[in-house]
Amino acid sequence: MQLQRIAGSRPFQTLITLSILFAGALVGVETSPDLVARYGALLHALDRLVLAIFVVELLIKLGAEGRRPWRFFQDPWNVFDFLIVATALLPISAQHLMVLRLVRLFRVLRLVRALPKLQILVTALIKSIPSMGYVALLLGLVFYIYGVAGTFLFGANDPVHFGNLPTALLSLFRVVTLEGWTELLYIQMRGCNQFGYGDFAALCTQPQPQPVAAVVFFVSFVLLGTMIILNLFIGVIMSGMEEAAEEEEERRRLAVPSRSRSLEHELEELERAMAEMQQHLARLRKTAAHQRPAQPGGPNGAHIPETFGRRVRREMRARSASEP
Repeated sequence: MQLQRIAGSRPFQTLITLSILFAGALVGVETSPDLVARYGALLHALDRLVLAIFVVELLIKLGAEGRRPWRFFQDPWNVFDFLIVATALLPISAQHLMVLRLVRLFRVLRLVRALPKLQILVTALIKSIPSMGYVALLLGLVFYIYGVAGTFLFGANDPVHFGNLPTALLSLFRVVTLEGWTELLYIQMRGCNQFGYGDFAALCTQPQPQPVAAVVFFVSFVLLGTMIILNLFIGVIMSGMEEAAEEEEERRRLAVPSRSRSLEHELEELERAMAEMQQHLARLRKTAAHQRPAQPGGPNGAHIPETFGRRVRREMRARSASEP
């Protein structure tokens, strides 16, 4: 119970978050050879300290599960934290120092677990992967269709950008990012001998300007690839965020009755113990009443404590009555 309070306390969570940030800063400092050469021993000691804090955190969380520590690994984020810390504890030789540094860099990702809002965002991205796969498939089909069409239409005029299918697909990726796509448009509209082939004049052997086809091709591809399909990606991610937020709210809502049931169980145990104590007290009172000597009765049958004078007079009357 004590470990549960520690693991769920805000100061403990704040300490872990600050330790993660500090660990990320240490990895950034180690990218400077001068600082490593000057403060290498101190940086190593600080890294060991951060690792010790993470190990203690895992032990506290494992201990908080009581006699069922395997429940700790039912949460995927706990498994992720455990793997990050366990990998850092492996005896890695100097030949694999780069792997150790990358593992230490992954500690920064533990912020995802430390910050609930960020955790919801990452969970939404993960949940969106299946739906994003279908959107990516649709985008791939659009790329393939336009790549083949661009090779047929503009391959002779622009062999640098549409000479073959792989080159055409790469050029279309440039178009969908809106990076210099108008340059490709003008090459097809005016011909390679009029625009864009200053350094590649020798490759422009068959200039074929196609102003109408070029405008239709590139404008339609930008509308489909950038304005529609990429917005589908955004829509899928937003839908995943809403789903992740609802699941988090549901998890918190279900956690409240769980705590209430725990309190109700404690109250029932307390009431049962109090009832047993009252029964025991009643038995003690009954026993004491049987062992108490009879007292003269008062009005309404109430027992009046017998004074010393009354006791003396009662004994004198008993002695006089017994004399002949």
